[in-house]
Amino acid sequence: MPTSFGRTVATTVQALSIAFLMTAATVSAVQAQQTLVAPEKNPPGDIPDDQVFIDYKAPEGFILKVPEGWARATLPNGIKFADKYDIVLATVGHADAAPTVAAAKPEIAADLAAQGHAARLDKLEEVRLKSGPALRVTYVSNSDPNPVTGKPIRLEHERFLLFKDGRTVTLDFAAPAGADNVDQWKLMSNAFRWN
Repeated sequence: MPTSFGRTVATTVQALSIAFLMTAATVSAVQAQQTLVAPEKNPPGDIPDDQVFIDYKAPEGFILKVPEGWARATLPNGIKFADKYDIVLATVGHADAAPTVAAAKPEIAADLAAQGHAARLDKLEEVRLKSGPALRVTYVSNSDPNPVTGKPIRLEHERFLLFKDGRTVTLDFAAPAGADNVDQWKLMSNAFRWN
């Protein structure tokens, strides 16, 4: 004949077993209500091929095509559009003459060093866009730290320096390293036009 202690232990084990089974049944019911979400169509950082672009008319005197739906932030000297780590930045300035590779290289190197994000200049060259001649700068840098994880990621950049009548516009495109945005960046840089 079981002791009082043995009966208490047996009752407790039985109660715990019932509670466990009820919890498992509840979890199964909740799981049955959920459906799997669709996988992402594009890897992180890729601008989708079916992305819609809209014209942004800057008060500083230029028009730029930008991805529809991206967050917009007005800066003291330009505008920034962003979606996660993807960035389109357009800043304005003044210069006496169009920038050249030789004249711009020290200034660009100093600017990248001042960013403090382990930026590395890869290439600086003269190119021709639909709006006219420009300097094209390719470089890599770290992003700002992720607000949740605190970790930065590696970004690839393509920057264009444009000049007209004493005005300059710097277009800077950024995306996570390895993202395939060549066509989209080409579309946006060639769509740039002066007002």
